[in-house]
Amino acid sequence: MFNKIKNYFNKRKLKDNKYLYLFDSCIKDEYVCFDCETTGLNVQKDDIISIGAVIIKNNRIISSRRFVKYIKPKTKLQEEAIKIHHIRECDLKEAEEIEKVIDEFLKFIGNRKLVGYFLEFDIAMINKYLKPKLGIKLPNRAYEVSAIYHDWKIEKIPQSNIDLRFDTILSELEIPNMGKHDAYNDAIMTAMMFIKLKNQPKVKIK
Repeated sequence: MFNKIKNYFNKRKLKDNKYLYLFDSCIKDEYVCFDCETTGLNVQKDDIISIGAVIIKNNRIISSRRFVKYIKPKTKLQEEAIKIHHIRECDLKEAEEIEKVIDEFLKFIGNRKLVGYFLEFDIAMINKYLKPKLGIKLPNRAYEVSAIYHDWKIEKIPQSNIDLRFDTILSELEIPNMGKHDAYNDAIMTAMMFIKLKNQPKVKIK
């Protein structure tokens, strides 16, 4: 109910009716799992440099329908960020402009539910560009994999401290490590986590 009320007011702020499809009813049993790599971890100051996303449908990752884009940053890449994702400024010379990529990303996700790890940060980064462009924030329902994992684990081991690190969840769910901090690989691994969790007893995904 709260989400419906929030989106009612969000929809009224939309600057371009071409994007009304974002507020349509969610496509049943379809999700988009996505991940962003950035110049740093400050939403206000840093920029997205890559987005990787895949569609999940009926417990399957549709690998033929993927979204992989590299973006020219307007701010300087932070040294600590380069150590994590290994993307350098010279690697982004042929990258696209963020305005074009955001538009293509919106068309890719449509009204599907969103899935991710550390998803609040990724959505905040998308909203940084979306709000000036359309006057709204992403209206899509979102599912944080670490939160789903926490609730599943705490049900099995009450009053325990749950390790929510990416590698720990991968290992616990017996998901192969494809190499982290590549946006597309992270999206694939997170999608596999989500599917595994979604099919566990007592896990309810609405």
